[in-house]
Amino acid sequence: MTDTLHRILPQVQKPARYVGGEYNQIVKDKKNVDVRVAFCFPDTYEIGMSNIGMRILYGLMNEMPGVWCERVFAPWGDMEAEMRKHAIPLYALESHDPVKAFDLIAFTIGYEMSYTNILNMLELSCVPLLAREREGLENIVFAGGVCAVNPEPLADFIDFFSLGEGEEITKEIIECYRQAKKDGCTKQEFLLRVSKIDGVYVPSFYEHTYNEDGTLAAITPKNGAPARVRKRIIQDMDKSYFPTKTIVPSTEIVHDRTNLELFRGCIRSCRFCQAGFCYRPVRAKSVDTLCRQAIESLEDSGNSEMTLASLSTSDYRKLPELADKLLDYCEPRKINLSLPSLRADNFSRDLMLRVQKVRKSGLTFAPEAGSQRLRDAINKNVTEREILETCATAFSGGWNSVKLYFMLGLPTETDEDVAAIAELVNKIVYCWRQNATNKKRRLSINLATAFFVPKPFTPFQWEKQTSPEEYLRRVHLLQSCLTARGVDYRYHESDLSRLEAVLARGDRRLSKVLLRAHELGCKLDGWDEYFRYDLWMQAFSDCGVDPEFYTTRGFAEDEILPWQTIDIGVSRDFFLRERALAYQSVTTPDCRTKCAGCGARSLSERGVCDE
Repeated sequence: MTDTLHRILPQVQKPARYVGGEYNQIVKDKKNVDVRVAFCFPDTYEIGMSNIGMRILYGLMNEMPGVWCERVFAPWGDMEAEMRKHAIPLYALESHDPVKAFDLIAFTIGYEMSYTNILNMLELSCVPLLAREREGLENIVFAGGVCAVNPEPLADFIDFFSLGEGEEITKEIIECYRQAKKDGCTKQEFLLRVSKIDGVYVPSFYEHTYNEDGTLAAITPKNGAPARVRKRIIQDMDKSYFPTKTIVPSTEIVHDRTNLELFRGCIRSCRFCQAGFCYRPVRAKSVDTLCRQAIESLEDSGNSEMTLASLSTSDYRKLPELADKLLDYCEPRKINLSLPSLRADNFSRDLMLRVQKVRKSGLTFAPEAGSQRLRDAINKNVTEREILETCATAFSGGWNSVKLYFMLGLPTETDEDVAAIAELVNKIVYCWRQNATNKKRRLSINLATAFFVPKPFTPFQWEKQTSPEEYLRRVHLLQSCLTARGVDYRYHESDLSRLEAVLARGDRRLSKVLLRAHELGCKLDGWDEYFRYDLWMQAFSDCGVDPEFYTTRGFAEDEILPWQTIDIGVSRDFFLRERALAYQSVTTPDCRTKCAGCGARSLSERGVCDE
């Protein structure tokens, strides 16, 4: 570490974010390394170090001979100011070498509001922002993550995208680069080679043309690129790489615990949920594999809490058996088991009592909509009776704290649906009065509403987004209907969700808006302290781009969508059928009850969508 860095660290918040040296970090001898990867997370250390995908790929790449993967995070504003003041380029935590010294610069992107952080990190690294300005084989920038399913807003900046799950494709990409470097290839020659890997999308190999009304006229592949690029998945989760020896942070992070991934995919078909469709099909780990990974991870890290994580944890078939086996190890050692992503239709009081013997935490449920009609329209597949029975079960078991998540602005939503949220809350309060066994502690209900964002690869991808003004009217309507005591209501800001919708559904013309927003100083947009909606609106104005083209306009069903080159394995016809059913408030059963023919079976070597 440089003397300059030593001097500035005492001047910033949480200097432990920037020093590295944590237990289990991986340091290699550069003489034995022929490919260096700067693995960049476009947010702060606390967020990135909580990301299970980053931990998996960091370990996987570093197990490859001759490859050294190091971590890079976005600095907080105070650290960035000091770095710019003292001309310190962005660096990797393991070696403290500048990012510009690396062969590959990889970003994992899970949130649209981190896009400007990517540009800011490249600028701090003294790496050209535009892909066309990076001419050599060094500093190749690629990206993956759920946001890669619509790569177009970042098309001008990213050399190529890795689609789907990264355990296999990342190794193939690195080997392709290693050979290209050995062969003395040009950047263009390398991009031609890497584009032949299944799941790799090279934006410069596709030409986008537009109609006079601004809609896409055509997407034309070039250089032998495929018309569609299909995502990659891991077939056998028991055999897939999972690190049980991972970095132990030197400072507190958001999820300061061991995360155990039970399965990938989701059997549900919630029509608003991008992750539920993008991670299909369902593939689970066995109980024996999970127990081994859990114990090894806990013993190595020393953590006192473990989260059983998946999109819908309570849908893991053998959850009671797994919990019993884990408790045999965890309970005597005072290790708490946490079960997020619970559903009201399969909540088990017995299970919750068993797993929360060490520390009883609050319960979290996401009904998403207040009325049964709207829950059916979004295919939430949970009834009011199930919600209230679950609450009664929890309250009789001693729980007094409940978090409830809803959305406002959903397709077909009416004022009656908004008022129904307050009615459901009132019924939960009454349920507590009737069933609570611990009334010395008052009931606490944390109610949160989000502004619905129509996302790619969902049945609602064609929908209009409600205007910010209308969304806030519905927020105030709900506030006026909430009369019960003990309810803490918070709602997402409309400006942020509007911009999220623009970036989620945008095309290549947004690249110039992103660049202009970066030039105006936009960064860390997911943080209230830094988000500047006025600067974003100036960027749209300066570039002559109307954000409403991507939000309140909606998309026609026969329109070419910006993300149409990407294939996640779920068919367009399925999404159209589900959209039609939404307007009829007709539900689709989960995948275990009946196959809906979404197309995800084609991704599985076994031809099934089940764990």
